[in-house]
Amino acid sequence: MDDPFEPERLTLARYRRGMTITKLAKAVSLTPQTISAYESGKTEPESKVVDRLSNALDFPRAFFYAALDDLVPLDAASFRSLSRMSASKAKAALAGGTLCVEFSAWIEDRFDLPKPDICDLDPGIIQPEAAAVYVRTQWGLGDAPISNVLHLLEAHGVRVFALAAEYREVDAFSFWREDTCTPFIVVGTHKTPERTVFDLAHELGHLVMHRDHGAPRGREEEREADAFASSFLMPAADVKAAAPRFPSFRDLVAAKARWRVSAAALNYRLHQLGIITDWHYRSLCIEIAKIGRDRELNSIPREQSQVLTKVLAAMRAEGVGRADIARDLRLPVSEVDSMLSGLVVSALTGGGNRDAAAPRPNLRVV
Repeated sequence: MDDPFEPERLTLARYRRGMTITKLAKAVSLTPQTISAYESGKTEPESKVVDRLSNALDFPRAFFYAALDDLVPLDAASFRSLSRMSASKAKAALAGGTLCVEFSAWIEDRFDLPKPDICDLDPGIIQPEAAAVYVRTQWGLGDAPISNVLHLLEAHGVRVFALAAEYREVDAFSFWREDTCTPFIVVGTHKTPERTVFDLAHELGHLVMHRDHGAPRGREEEREADAFASSFLMPAADVKAAAPRFPSFRDLVAAKARWRVSAAALNYRLHQLGIITDWHYRSLCIEIAKIGRDRELNSIPREQSQVLTKVLAAMRAEGVGRADIARDLRLPVSEVDSMLSGLVVSALTGGGNRDAAAPRPNLRVV
């Protein structure tokens, strides 16, 4: 193989699989010192050793011979529940973020995507509610409910991908790719559609207000991102005009669909705006708790990615299947599926028979 072995690829694959150096060394019958030497670039593994590493980590052999710009560093991402996560889980999730960056670059080589249009505000100067109003004004949203948050983010240049299902303790995380000034959100799609919508708005808050803040985020920054999301999704003027004044639980469930949020999120917003009393708020909290966090009455349809859906449709028209995409990215098909999971109606099937000389599809995603 002409390309050299890339040590950082070994680290990336190991992180993605949640393996320590010792565990990987045992899996391939080598010493931890040998694995460390491979990852530091002091020595290069022989061809037969790369095969063993490939099998143990479930990544194609070719994966280890592709140039890697950089791993997404831990201090680049906002993890809402980092305090409850093990270091290996955080590294595994961020390794997935690195693969999302590579998938995004693959897409951008073939399609014209919206340019990032995310302002950078200082929460020390502007409060979360004001920041949400500012973003809404910049994007021409006024006080109207947002019909599809995922489409809105993509239209303003945010690259959104799915978080692997095995990281259920992670709601979502976001980061800026500083070399290209591109914002990314990696979101879990295993929760209710309403919670996913709130997670997207929460991460937008981090992108807007906390770009220069190191991770892990503190409680104050998480509170700010929650406050931003609440105001961004449920503008005060619209809630005051359209929300029921003395809502029963049934009224709350019916009303929440307007803003595409959970009953709990709307209940909190009503209380925050002084529309309901402390006692009324607590009473509704009790009713909501009976349903459970993993269920939502009168639930909305899950939002789908417009960008990924259009890209996959264009690829399918060119005879390009998910196996082809995975091969181009030097990834297992399962990793491609993971980044698409819950964001598209169905993944590509098959491998296609591509003509290497065929022109690339020309599609502008808006």
